[in-house]
Amino acid sequence: MASPLHSIRLPLDDDLLLMQNGSILRKVKSRSWKKQRYFRLQDDGMTVWYARQAGGRAKPSFSISDVETVREGHESELLRSLADEIPLEHGFTVVFHGRRPNLDLVASSIEEAQSWVQGLRRLLEIITSMDQQEKMDQWLSDWFQQGDKDQDGRMSFREVQRLLRLMNVDMDPEHALQLFQAADKSESGMLEGEEFVEFYRALTQRSEILELFEILSGDGQKLTLLEFADFLREEQREGEHASDLALELIARYEPSDSAKLRHVLTIDGFLAYLCSPDGDIFSPACRPVYQDMSYPLNHYFIHSSHNTYLLGDQFRGQSSVEGYIRALKRGCRCVEVDVWDGPSGEPIVYHGHTLTSRIPFQDVVATIAQYAFQTSDFPVIVSLENHCSWEQQEVIAQHLTEILGDRLLNTTLDGLLPTQLPSPEELRGKILLKGKKMGTLEEELGEAPGEPEELEEPEEEEEPEPELEPDVLDFDETARNEDKRKKKVGLEKSKTTLCPALSALVVYMKSVPFRSFAHSKAHYRLYETSSFSETKARRLVKEAGNEFVQHNAWQLSRVYPSGLRTDSSNYSPQELWNAGCQMVALNIQTAGLEMDLCDGLFSQNGSCGYVLKPAFLCDPQSSFHPERPPSPTLTLLIQVISGQQLPKVANSKEGSIVDPLVRVEIYGVPGDTARQETSYVENNGFNPYWGQTLQFRVRVPELALLRFVVEDYDRASRNDFVGQYTLPWTCVQQGYRHIHLLSKDGTSLHPASIFVHIQIREELDEDGD
Repeated sequence: MASPLHSIRLPLDDDLLLMQNGSILRKVKSRSWKKQRYFRLQDDGMTVWYARQAGGRAKPSFSISDVETVREGHESELLRSLADEIPLEHGFTVVFHGRRPNLDLVASSIEEAQSWVQGLRRLLEIITSMDQQEKMDQWLSDWFQQGDKDQDGRMSFREVQRLLRLMNVDMDPEHALQLFQAADKSESGMLEGEEFVEFYRALTQRSEILELFEILSGDGQKLTLLEFADFLREEQREGEHASDLALELIARYEPSDSAKLRHVLTIDGFLAYLCSPDGDIFSPACRPVYQDMSYPLNHYFIHSSHNTYLLGDQFRGQSSVEGYIRALKRGCRCVEVDVWDGPSGEPIVYHGHTLTSRIPFQDVVATIAQYAFQTSDFPVIVSLENHCSWEQQEVIAQHLTEILGDRLLNTTLDGLLPTQLPSPEELRGKILLKGKKMGTLEEELGEAPGEPEELEEPEEEEEPEPELEPDVLDFDETARNEDKRKKKVGLEKSKTTLCPALSALVVYMKSVPFRSFAHSKAHYRLYETSSFSETKARRLVKEAGNEFVQHNAWQLSRVYPSGLRTDSSNYSPQELWNAGCQMVALNIQTAGLEMDLCDGLFSQNGSCGYVLKPAFLCDPQSSFHPERPPSPTLTLLIQVISGQQLPKVANSKEGSIVDPLVRVEIYGVPGDTARQETSYVENNGFNPYWGQTLQFRVRVPELALLRFVVEDYDRASRNDFVGQYTLPWTCVQQGYRHIHLLSKDGTSLHPASIFVHIQIREELDEDGD
């Protein structure tokens, strides 16, 4: 029986009806793995289950809320590779948020495939249009389904006890029974629909919110417009517009129409405000593009990816255009393409001298063309690592020109020699090529012939290559011999002449080797850029930090991971941002702290992939040294108050309940980087209370990132990760704020959150001023 709660009200629709009746679909993972499964949309309209056959034991496959988009067969890289045996019009792909692999499915007919595609897209539209309350209702409906073990639409006390443990609640049985009986208005010994909602409300009463409300309210029943405006001004630090904002927020969040008319806020409205985007720790003012985008490119941090084609490790990982799709859709503005000679005169993309799979360069360019500006219309930089012969370089130039068309920038914007790099604003909708170039822009624009330039290999600082394993039997012998030959040629510093057609496509980003800061200042031009391995860049930060800052104030720098990171792990980008490095490239396929910092920095400014650097990192005469920061100027006080609906640790036992603690971390200049944590709360992931205050002193807030981490305390081993949230200091809202947690993968853990109070104080000087 369907849940009587607020499930999606499905429209009368033939496509959705077919999905609810279920279909035998082929699940495809590779050429050798194709298996039939019975897929069915559940009655809740929110989950798709599967079984080995119709009528078989069903298991959850995915939730609609986990789906990012649905693609048709011809858009699937995997299905296209099987076009000789699978009709593309029968196939479709379910793409998930985060790093979860795509689900490729094949129907028995075009009509059946289209029904699933259209039906899933319709459900996605419904979910996207849900407000906070509807999302909470749906979340509650999901829990009801899980707790209602016999699926009869009612819950016994025994089922409720099991559900409490699923929801991370360790409650005294007598207290749980009291709440159960109070909610059981029908006295049937079972909870149905609204009775379960009543039980949940009793379970989730926020005593800390009620206590705060009673302190603020004159009569304990409501907040008057004046009381609410005072709270917004004094606690939430909303400034002089607090009175006008109070009116707006009451209109937006107060559920009672009569209270709205009287311009007052009830406890329900107050809670709704605190849990809303306006009550979030992340300032709504920082959500859209709010920074000045008219400065030269070198004045911005640029969201950058390393070996973008890889979905796994650097040695055997899969190369896929999916890497470019994921990078571009999450706001990446600099993607990397390693291109080598391929069969039949067509260049290929892969990680040279390794066992990573290969993809056609032509497919990569077509993917960049399709997805470059779906998330952001600011410029995309293609960092080209060219290892090709003259003939295949001409093919590269041809594909770039024909596929990208007028989006590819192939001359200066005004036809004149630049006196500074163009701005992101001027380059909207443009794709720039970063790579080797023959001669100079001066010669090119003056129509003076440039001398043919030799292309050294490797282009960047040499890193140790991973050795090929001698017992690998499945690697194509011809390709292996060719790789060995190329490796030998590369080590002997053999040189390949750069093709003029490809050279001409590099305009503002000519790659040049870095020798020293003095050499760059004396010999290089503003449109020339150097790349640094993480090892070299970190050494330069420590040995010549101020010179690095001054260098990055006039010229672009790109930093890439060490060649020893064959597992696609990442280095911390923070210390390179501290020195003003613009393109700090990471393996974005790898979740973890480093990607949390990257996601946190670029979550501001419309997630457009460009973040304006602080003024002291844009001044060629800057005295700033990232390793020698000034004295502390600010004190940050964070009271960690409570948590709400924290999820279980992945792969934990059904009966286990988390012992949560909160760790607050600051990443910035060396003197600012710090971490502190609360004590743990035993056996309560549902509504833990900490009430502890952590204090930090900060020197350079403009470069600081705050990261909140919730962990499950473990006495015997390392704590388990529960959730995190990272944001720039400059986007922090003071006052009572909710922090809505994200998974390790960066996806929402709604409705999991922590409730905090944030206060930032200026340090007093010795005179007390």
